Amino acid sequence: MITTLNLIGQTDYMIIEDTEVETQIAFQDRKRIGIMGGTFSPPHLGHLIVAQQVGEQLGLDKIYFMPDAEPPHIDEKESISAKHRERMVRLSISGNPLFDIETIELERGGKSYTIDTMKLLTAMHPDTDYYFIIGGDMVEYLPKWKDIDALVQLVQFVGVARPGYGRESVYPIIWVDAPLIDISSTEIRKMVKTGRSIRYLVKEDVKDYILEEGLYLEDED
Repeated sequence: MITTLNLIGQTDYMIIEDTEVETQIAFQDRKRIGIMGGTFSPPHLGHLIVAQQVGEQLGLDKIYFMPDAEPPHIDEKESISAKHRERMVRLSISGNPLFDIETIELERGGKSYTIDTMKLLTAMHPDTDYYFIIGGDMVEYLPKWKDIDALVQLVQFVGVARPGYGRESVYPIIWVDAPLIDISSTEIRKMVKTGRSIRYLVKEDVKDYILEEGLYLEDED
């Protein structure tokens, strides 16, 4: 704690706490963490490029990839078991000190609502400011997110611009420009199923893992 001393007479001192400096130090000590959530079935180079750009442009300490256990959306994405998706995320982020994985939703299981997850994370890490990364196409759906008004008090949303989608929102959004890579997990799954190469769409280790485990060759139940 930084203080100043003022002499009063010969024996009395008055201690004044420099609260402004304390506040500045406390702010500097806070961690700034980006969160990229999703099914990641599979994670591809587009995910990695966006995460790298957001992390660097905003000066974040880390970007955590957070696979969901069960997406809450009405149109649930074709997916595979959590163990495979977690393994592919770990293979994708290996070797990049900016990236890490957050498995809280996989461990909790069930439908993954962002508000529930962020309540837990902010309670567990009160010294952290969270930046939740979403594509520009998702911004218009924010009003439909569960408890969105409470959620915007817990996280700062970061929008990644996409062609054909505006930047207007009633919620506070930090916009980041990143190279537009037209890759989708859905298309990658279709390519695997039809025997087409997915090289250069996913990390080489992820490609090998998909082929070795025979993922996406059959329709999911």
